[in-house]
Amino acid sequence: MRKVHLAEAGAPAAVPAVEEMVGLALVYRAGNYGGEPGSLGAARQLADEFLDCLAADFATTVSERFRFDVMLVVTELLTNAERYAHGPSLLELAGSTRSVVVTVWDSSTALPVVFPPDPSRVGGHGLEIVNRLCVQVTAERVPVGKRVRAVLRVHDTT
Repeated sequence: MRKVHLAEAGAPAAVPAVEEMVGLALVYRAGNYGGEPGSLGAARQLADEFLDCLAADFATTVSERFRFDVMLVVTELLTNAERYAHGPSLLELAGSTRSVVVTVWDSSTALPVVFPPDPSRVGGHGLEIVNRLCVQVTAERVPVGKRVRAVLRVHDTT
């Protein structure tokens, strides 16, 4: 299983620029969320529209499985931000024909905790799920709080 890379206090995570991760041609969308009722649904709607734009801009299709995976990563990362940061968060989506990057910024400097797999534990499985779906997950402290970035490889269109 891939591990979330957590940056040490004050040390930036070794995360390449978004352009290096997904290629030069990008589709980009962003939204601000404050934890109000319906914000997760609005974020998923933004992700759905983003994937439609990605497919249209690159004249390809996005598999239902990949769409579900992106929605799940968006939901898990924003749920963590809402649950633990108790403040506004920013969702960024960037993608190309090869990869989609989901980035969530929030106001808390506390890095996420990655629990070992435990089927008997109730809750605390969000990053475990994100790790399983993504090729890279990083978390780092930034001047405004923290940034969690997850990179998904685009699935075959079937």
